[in-house]
Amino acid sequence: MTAATTPEPLTLNPFAPGFFDSPYEQYAQLRADDPVRPALDTGWLLFAYDDVIRLLRDPTLSVEDRNVPGPSARNEMVAAMMGDREPRGNRAILNLDPPDHDRIRRLVSYAFTPKRVREMRPRVDELVTTALDAVAGRGEMDVISDLAFPLPFQVISEMLGMPDGADRARLREWSGALVRTLEPIIGPDDVAAAVAASDSMNAYLHEVLEWKRREPADDLLSAMIAAKEGSDRLDDEELRDQVVLLYVAGHETTVNLIGNGTLALLRHPDQRARLRGDPSLDQNAIEELLRFDSPVQFSRRITLAPIEIRGHRIDAGTFVLTVLGSANHDPAQWGPTADELDVGREGAALHVSFGSGVHHCLGATLARVEAQSAIPALVRRFPDLQLATDTLEWNGRLVLRGLAELPVVF
Repeated sequence: MTAATTPEPLTLNPFAPGFFDSPYEQYAQLRADDPVRPALDTGWLLFAYDDVIRLLRDPTLSVEDRNVPGPSARNEMVAAMMGDREPRGNRAILNLDPPDHDRIRRLVSYAFTPKRVREMRPRVDELVTTALDAVAGRGEMDVISDLAFPLPFQVISEMLGMPDGADRARLREWSGALVRTLEPIIGPDDVAAAVAASDSMNAYLHEVLEWKRREPADDLLSAMIAAKEGSDRLDDEELRDQVVLLYVAGHETTVNLIGNGTLALLRHPDQRARLRGDPSLDQNAIEELLRFDSPVQFSRRITLAPIEIRGHRIDAGTFVLTVLGSANHDPAQWGPTADELDVGREGAALHVSFGSGVHHCLGATLARVEAQSAIPALVRRFPDLQLATDTLEWNGRLVLRGLAELPVVF
């Protein structure tokens, strides 16, 4: 009698035991056998670094769902719950092809500059210190709820110049409901919650925009309202959709980066000790943590004409998911240490965790600034930081991989 073996999955199976704890073993198995695979529906999955880069940088591909022909159960469910409401989010740069994407991104970039972001570093450091001061006497904390979640939310709210007070609590609730719409699998209850949140957030942002026009200030939202190229400006729908995108996708990505990165260091005490003792590693360490356990695991593209990848023909109008988490662990790019954490890794910034090409994440600089402040400060302030439990709860999301909580003691 021979020992039973686990059959190789034919395609990605997020329902396999242990997938959310670590999807990388399954990625490796699929990537090694054939890195170009059909998905469970009519789409395709790409697992190899070179293929992922090629797709992300291909200017002939689309991100607009309307370019996928035929019925979609997901779209029909959303449309039914939206009723007579206008479609939402279609003017966010995440969902637009050039030239519309390029025009809006250019206008937003006039306001959301790397210089403006870097100037926030002292305030980010102050917020991190305040958060760590608040837990120092307890000897324990939840890295997610005490640091990773409130920090980026406070930063983007202050950058935009949003009103203080209870409105921010409501924005947190609404953005938490809307973020689920970025997942490929979503249920009716989540759609209903997202529709209600969208209604509330759009009504609120309409009032905020009117207020900012009456009383402009030295903040990002006022700068976005004022941004122009010739006679071209962002209209109200475009402004609202970019603000929602900053809150929803930008906030969640940074939460996951801080949480996943801290967990990786806790599980690799040698690398944590290296970072703790060498501030010159701060920047590169964040790039390596982004590579090692990416807060964004997938990015989509839609073919507008047939393409061929490694002998596979992919027809026009096909949904292709690039598996960023797999590309970041591909030995063909990262060598035999691809699955190891090395905060001094040469070339770590070549990861694809922020995408690539024209849709490279607009908020990447801000996420880096926040993580470069939060993670080194945490491991240096509490050098004996340890996991409080071996059983961790993940958020159960495919695209935006992160922890629901990260309890630690010190």
